[in-house]
Amino acid sequence: MARRPLVLEMPALGVIDLQAGHVGRQIVEALRSAISSGELAAHERLPSSRVLARSMGVSRSTVTDAYEQLIAEGCLMAHRGSGTRVAFGSNSGLQPSKQLGEPGAESGLPASSIGQRYLAIADMLSPLDSVPFSIAVPEGEVAMGPHWRRLSKRVRASTSSAPSGYPDPQGLLALRQAIASYLRKSRAVRCDPAHILITEGSQQGLYLAAKVLLSPGDPVWVEDPAYGGLTAVLDDRGAVLHATRVDAQGFDVASARQAAPEAVAAFVTPSHQFPMGMPLSMPRRLELVEWARAHGRWIVEDDYDSELRYTGQPFPAMQGLAPDSVIYLGTFSKILAPSLRLGYIVAPESLIKGFVGARSLMGRGSPSLEQHVLAAYMAEGYFEAHIRRIRTIYAQRRQALVELIEKELPYLTVLPADQGMHLVVTLPSGLNDVDVANSAIKEGIALRALSPRCAKAPKLSGLLLGFGGFSPGQLATSVRKLRMVLESAAGA
Repeated sequence: MARRPLVLEMPALGVIDLQAGHVGRQIVEALRSAISSGELAAHERLPSSRVLARSMGVSRSTVTDAYEQLIAEGCLMAHRGSGTRVAFGSNSGLQPSKQLGEPGAESGLPASSIGQRYLAIADMLSPLDSVPFSIAVPEGEVAMGPHWRRLSKRVRASTSSAPSGYPDPQGLLALRQAIASYLRKSRAVRCDPAHILITEGSQQGLYLAAKVLLSPGDPVWVEDPAYGGLTAVLDDRGAVLHATRVDAQGFDVASARQAAPEAVAAFVTPSHQFPMGMPLSMPRRLELVEWARAHGRWIVEDDYDSELRYTGQPFPAMQGLAPDSVIYLGTFSKILAPSLRLGYIVAPESLIKGFVGARSLMGRGSPSLEQHVLAAYMAEGYFEAHIRRIRTIYAQRRQALVELIEKELPYLTVLPADQGMHLVVTLPSGLNDVDVANSAIKEGIALRALSPRCAKAPKLSGLLLGFGGFSPGQLATSVRKLRMVLESAAGA
């Protein structure tokens, strides 16, 4: 029995909205779908372009273009004397794709083992909502203000900042000059612009340091507990991590030397240990520097928020003690805004070209506009004025949070720290910090648990409470919510 004409066999072709302006594309999609589903069998002959065009009321060129597109894709084949035919059938492996969310839709091919690890990293580093007690949320009173907006307008109007060729992967010279001047004066860092590389924040700095300094299998020292973004980077590099528990003086260098004397690098947060909050004592700084110099090893100093010290002046950077042995990482995320995505590396002369090369493989540099604005912001004195202003605001918010905890949650212990944008509180015995954090998130509170950041048992049970971007009223409301979460967990 003869098959009916194509237009009757495929109603979708007969109801194309000729006003849509994409008739040819709709013909292509309808034919492709018919082939994939088996409505058109392999080697089946299609109507001539003239016949199909007449039956649909469209121009012949529209149908001819659709046929040629499908021939180019390999869906159709055309031979002189035999017309246009279907190239394959539905059993050839091409099936119509399902839309995301449609029942039975696939999420893609399974990831490799490395891909699965990256999925876990994405979950771990996914930012929490910008609600108390999320860390590093500089909003409201601590925003950069009118000076930043004015400079942005000025830079946008400047022809020198118009998009052109590839930017320097090392970063804008004017910004590197401003950073070098600031670091020499405020952090006792010994550097010049040629030693500085602009990054997209401290996370990229850690990644580049691991790439440049380490080979797979190299042993490294890390603090315990530590920043999850660091340990993920080192795991990804294939380094062998030797975690050393911090105490009141910070990283225990003697214990690390005894446990792993062959380590090639130490990754530390000496000005404000993350997450616990203590600084690295001067005797241990000197001991760490002596180890690096004596054995030709490297120290990676993550100085992520040293400006935010509320009693006295910020501690000087370790880099000033041994500029040839220390890779110094800084960021503008905490003191300006995480969304700015600007940070920097200060590397010894022997390494800076290697860092620039590694940075070039990740991208040809950070966007120029923000670099121009930040360079002007620093050069004209607004940056340091901004730091002085927010230091006062953050100190007030920190004190407000401490008082709220002492009043509402007296069974929590606030760990001593006079710096940064978060507090650490330890939980009473019997409360699981991960469970508490998960329950709090469901109640609209953003919490991070302490124990996942610990490498060795016994793992510390506590919570990280960010206060920087939140008013005293917001903090008070959230402390009361946290009290209800903790009472519910204790009674479970």
